[in-house]
Amino acid sequence: MSQRITRINALLRREVSEQMRRYYRADTAAITISEVDCSADLRNARIYYSVLGDEEDIRATRKLFRQIGKDIRQRVSREITLKYFPTFYFIYDPSLERGAEINEILDQLDKDQNAGQ
Repeated sequence: MSQRITRINALLRREVSEQMRRYYRADTAAITISEVDCSADLRNARIYYSVLGDEEDIRATRKLFRQIGKDIRQRVSREITLKYFPTFYFIYDPSLERGAEINEILDQLDKDQNAGQ
């Protein structure tokens, strides 16, 4: 991946997060934008997000992004100037949840090991 695409990904991630915080704070408080992956031609951007909560919260967040996704794209496009502004595709990213589960397992193993000594 080129340096330009890497910088655009980081810029889009920051700006999407900022627009969500600024205009949809109550609805998006439990949502984290974990990564943005823009195509090389800048026509499409996959925006990966994580949600604190259960399956119902994930479904509600998916529905929320269907409702506000175009507005977020429009607001971000006012802040960032690109020749071609990408279409946003919001995709759930369970990696933060899996990472938290792994940390819990490691903490439990550490406690068990310390208790055995």
